[in-house]
Amino acid sequence: MYPSGSRRNHTNGDPKSLSFESFLEAWLVRQKRYLEELLSAQHSSCEVRQDDHLELIHRVLYHYQQYYEEKSRVANWDVFLVFSPPWLTNLERALLWIAGFRPNLLFRLVSSSVNDMTEDQSRRMDRLVAETRMEEKALNDELAKIQERVGAPPLANAIRRYGRTAQDGETADGSGDDSALGGLRKALEKVVANADMLRATTGEKVALVLTPPQMVKVLAAVAQLQLKVRGLGLQRDAEKGQNGGN
Repeated sequence: MYPSGSRRNHTNGDPKSLSFESFLEAWLVRQKRYLEELLSAQHSSCEVRQDDHLELIHRVLYHYQQYYEEKSRVANWDVFLVFSPPWLTNLERALLWIAGFRPNLLFRLVSSSVNDMTEDQSRRMDRLVAETRMEEKALNDELAKIQERVGAPPLANAIRRYGRTAQDGETADGSGDDSALGGLRKALEKVVANADMLRATTGEKVALVLTPPQMVKVLAAVAQLQLKVRGLGLQRDAEKGQNGGN
């Protein structure tokens, strides 16, 4: 079985993949520590000052910002990697939406972890949900247009050549791309950047609606879900490996 959080030997020696995998393992260790802090603050909320809650929230949000910054560097080097990232488990990859989590998932966690919102908070949250769904749809439409372009013969041929290069172990750094594949890269880089921006801003906007103790609950729920999915994915991949991939 893999060590906790580890996906070693699944990056085919790709330097950028290996670099991000190392970053992610360290990031997940910090994520577990933050979860412990969040749960501690949540369970002793009456004794914790609001300033302490805010300080913890800011540190956790910055923790996520570091993830997006590092992921952006990989996407700019080879955007295809973030659409099927070898550092994630099969289960995690199955849940991806434009190379990350769907922003509306955050609202489900708000609903399940916060039961004391005021009427004003509920109205503001409903507006935010509607706005986020519209932005998600716009990104879905943008991605659909890109996928339609992939079927064009020149682009399909370019992608096949890219695939053969990757299989041969050559570095696919985007240099020497023909115009079709280069255009696809730029379009995908843009949609991933916009999706990551939506993920980040959704979290920030939710934090503006909720009180600090409420946001602590939500951030704890987010970390618990992520680590649970990660752990289950590692377990399933290990079991599949032991069974010969069947």
